[in-house]
Amino acid sequence: MARLVSTFCALAAAAGLTTILGAAAPPAPDDRVLYTADELARIYRRSPLGELPREPTNGVADSAPAAALGQFLFFDTRLSTNGEVACATCHQPARGFSDGRALSKGLILGRRNTPTVLNAALNHWFFWDGRADSLWSQALQPLEGPREAGGDRLNIAHLVAADAALSTAYQRVFGKLPALADTDRFPPHARPGPDPGSPMAEAWGAMAPADRTAVNRVFSNLGKAIEAYERKLISGGSPFDTYVEGLRTGDSAKAAALSPAAARGLKLFVGAANCHLCHTGPALSDGEFHNLGLLLLPGEEPDRGRAGGMAPLRADIFNAAGPFSDEPTGTAKLRLGFLPPPQSQLGAFKTPSLRNVALTAPYMHDGRFADLPEVLEFYAAQKAASPFRLVGTRDANLTLVPHLTTEESADLVAFLQALTGAPPPPSLTEPPPGP
Repeated sequence: MARLVSTFCALAAAAGLTTILGAAAPPAPDDRVLYTADELARIYRRSPLGELPREPTNGVADSAPAAALGQFLFFDTRLSTNGEVACATCHQPARGFSDGRALSKGLILGRRNTPTVLNAALNHWFFWDGRADSLWSQALQPLEGPREAGGDRLNIAHLVAADAALSTAYQRVFGKLPALADTDRFPPHARPGPDPGSPMAEAWGAMAPADRTAVNRVFSNLGKAIEAYERKLISGGSPFDTYVEGLRTGDSAKAAALSPAAARGLKLFVGAANCHLCHTGPALSDGEFHNLGLLLLPGEEPDRGRAGGMAPLRADIFNAAGPFSDEPTGTAKLRLGFLPPPQSQLGAFKTPSLRNVALTAPYMHDGRFADLPEVLEFYAAQKAASPFRLVGTRDANLTLVPHLTTEESADLVAFLQALTGAPPPPSLTEPPPGP
């Protein structure tokens, strides 16, 4: 009899009914009542992360052999001029694929904060100023950047050709390498550059056009392999995603994935705080550019942001419409044709994804804010700024951010911390033994 009563009580409690003992089994709380219909719709548009978008400009974007080669290159310091800098120097797996520094540091100190490459495959513009329009073209610029790896494309091509494992892996994915052993045609070092009188630029200019194209093809292919690897760097579900699934299905256990503070922060995010205006979609970023009205720090040089990134983007032979794109007439080319006037983008920087944002401090394009409370304090303060200390004009959306109380800021921070997803598997976060 006792067992029968116990079983009936359990069933009654699961059904939300009154037990035979007279005690009411309280119904599971339904967090959907916390939000307006509009707020719920905004929440649902931000989870789950969903499928990766296609990358038609890279024909090997989803090739496993290309990704294996790209992972090896990502951790290979030999691509740098001093043999000590790799992509992973700034994009450290243990730090959410950023570096924990205000400004990046490769060969020397950089001028901007290091963005994460976690979930970067969801973007369509890259770098803070958007001067690249694919992950593969983005990967190429630091390899030759004087502050980053400082290498040159011809020397990197020679490295691939001379290393038996790299050469085999490359040719498995991309086919035969050019005749790089002929040093009359392919000197040890050469690359185009802003200074046509530099030795490397002169060596590059002395090469036959067909040979320069062959080296550019190898260089672009290495970028495409790195992109194939980086497309695998997708974070797993976060407490926020579990919570949203709970809201959708009425599953109270999953809806318990957020603390009450984080749920209040979410309501602010999609509601009164207006964070949702720029942090849209599953990546929690509109992928576009905004001037936040950041005052110049003492000694800081003015940064033109997106306004300065458009000309390099258009001029880049590795852009989506260029000769090394695998689909030069597609959607990415259309985006290039509809860039706004540069002057309207003065001082504007790309909206970062907020997924895993708790892992990637410090914040902003110049790393000026040490933690998330400082970021929220900036947005909520809305202090009048001297026009002499601003680059460009502050985005009008910033006027829609209300003053936040100390409690509201804490709730928003709790929500942002709940956006941390499971990291990629260890097999993707460590240097592989070979390509």
